Amino acid sequence: MYQAVRARLGALVRGAVRMARRDAGMVTSEYAMGIVAAVAFAVVLYKVVTSGAVSAELQGIVKQALDARM
Repeated sequence: MYQAVRARLGALVRGAVRMARRDAGMVTSEYAMGIVAAVAFAVVLYKVVTSGAVSAELQGIVKQALDARM
């Protein structure tokens, strides 16, 4: 029974190694898609922060913080 379990476990490990080798080429495309998504999010965030209403609100917060008495 020990040999059967060991043989089955070995087959599973060999199969996992083969699958890992087969998927090795996908890593670059996944990184590229992640970078594209991050850049798109950064552009949207930049547009929101530099819009008139948000910019005025942020300036008000900074001004209020600088005028605070300690």
